[in-house]
Parts: sequence; structure tokens; C-alpha cells
Amino acid sequence: MTHSQPVLAIDNLSLEFPAYKSSVKALNGVSLHVNPGEIVGVVGESGSGKSVTAMLSMRLLPERSYRITSGSLSMLGRDMLKAPEKDLLKIRGRDAAMIFQEPMTALNPTRRIGRQMLDVIIHHQKISTSAAHAKAVALLRDMHIASPEQVLESYPFELSGGMRQRVMIALAFSCEPQLLIADEPTTALDVTVQRQVLLLLREKARQKGTAILLITHDMALVSQFCDRVYVMYTGAVVEQGLTADVMSHPQHPYTRGLLSGLPEMVEPGQPLLTIPGQVPNLARLPTGCTFAERCVHAMPVCGERPVLTAINRDEQRKTACWLPQQELSQ
Repeated sequence: MTHSQPVLAIDNLSLEFPAYKSSVKALNGVSLHVNPGEIVGVVGESGSGKSVTAMLSMRLLPERSYRITSGSLSMLGRDMLKAPEKDLLKIRGRDAAMIFQEPMTALNPTRRIGRQMLDVIIHHQKISTSAAHAKAVALLRDMHIASPEQVLESYPFELSGGMRQRVMIALAFSCEPQLLIADEPTTALDVTVQRQVLLLLREKARQKGTAILLITHDMALVSQFCDRVYVMYTGAVVEQGLTADVMSHPQHPYTRGLLSGLPEMVEPGQPLLTIPGQVPNLARLPTGCTFAERCVHAMPVCGERPVLTAINRDEQRKTACWLPQQELSQ
């Protein structure tokens, strides 16, 4: 597959939410890209800017609630920051789709599932009601739903959380988008259902050649599911690379902290390791490295903010930390 044009390209993007007497700097120079057919993870704690990145990619943040201070964001070669609303309505659902954390809030509680699926399919594909119904049944069957007709007749509250999320995935794939953005798609589900839903998502994406941007705080999920990963902290990427490389040789102390918090990294009976402190206030970010206050390796040079730098000249593998550079220069 040619990687000539990424389906999503974000370059040095900074965004702030104006607030009383200050502004919340939610994104601070984010750069990331997703190639066709790739599954890419964006991982970080709450407040790292990962959901803002996802929402902005689809232009779902309330207009005039934010200000772009630098950078660009394009989807399939189209400038998403300047696209008029009528173009966005065509892009959403057809070229790119989104799956949210809680399917109950994304589905209309007063309408049957079938009606909602048919509306989306007919709106984007201009096919007859009977053809749309057949397509809805086929989509649900692809999600390993044994009785699709029964699900189509149901209201959202009559389905379990896992079943609702399967409906959302079926809905997202209904127009065969080139990019699917999944924002914490399994947070509301229990662990066994999580795995089923993610396997279905991956199977369907591989089958259709759809790229996925998976937003999550769960490193274990990324390790099983993603080809590449971006680690975000305070609205910026602090480490990126192939998932296997980042998992086996994390370079940034924050990534190491996230990984050491996984249960499988700890001897049974021992307390789980946590990262001390908390994410700094985004309205008053320090001028230097934003992780320095929580970092055991903090040095005087951390008073200056490190830039995302290639490791061993590998453009895919980068980190924003003075430490590896110090070690390499010695």
C-alpha cells in the first residue's frame, strides 16, 4: 500500500480555549499522522489533549469556543480547519467516522436502532429503503450479532453496553470511511466485552482497509491493538514510534511511568507503581519541560522545553526528552 498521502495529517497544531483573564492551552504543537489502513494509538492521562485532538480532527468542538494559534490539520488532503460546514457534513460519516466513549449518548434514545441506521445509510449513499435495510442487517451480522432483525427493532436502552457499542461500530462502517476515530471506545465496557469489541473493530478495519486512530489511556490496549503509538502529555506528543519499540524500549520517563503502572509489570501482591504528582494546570504551563515536576530524572537543562527529536536518525521513532540526548552525547 502506498503511503503517499496520509488520511490524517496534523502538523505543529496549537489550540487554546479562551477563559476569564487567561486561556487554557489544550494543544501545544501536536504533530501526528495516520497512513491508509494503519491502526494508530494516542495514549495519555486525562488532560493530555488526546480527546481534543480527536474532536478537532472531525471539527466537533463548538465553533468559537477555541482558538487555533498555530499549525495545520488535513484529512485526505482537505484542510479541515477552513472547511465550511456543508463540506463537513459530507466528510463526517462518509470519509471519516467517530465512535464515542458512551454509545448511549451517541444514539437517540427515542428511536429504534433500525430507523437510526437507515437514516445514516440513506443520507450518505442515496439507496432505496429496502437496500439500506439489507445493508444494515449485513453490517450487524458482520459484528457477530446473531439476531440482527431483533436488534434493528430495539430501542438503545433495550440493549447491553457491548451490544450498543457494536451497533455504533456497524454504524461507523456503514459508509465505508477511510478513517475511523475511536475515542476510548471500550471504557464503558467490562474487560471480556472490551476485547471482543476491539477484535471486531480490528477485523472489520483490516477487511475494509480503514485506518483507525484509537484514543485511549490504556497502554495494555495499545500494545495488543495498534501498529504505531503517540504518547501525549499536556497537549504535546512526548514519544512516538512502532508500538513494539515503544513498549520494549520506552525513552521518555512519562512513557516509562505509564508502562510501569500496568499490572503485568508488577510482582503479585506488590502495590502498583504510579506517577507522582498530577498534570500541570494548562492555563499556567511551565516554560520548560512540562513533565519535569513529576520526573525523577529532572536536570537543570529541563528548564528549557525539549523538542520532539528523532532517535538514532529514525524519523518514525522520536522523543521529547533531554535524557536520551544526554545519554547519547556522553
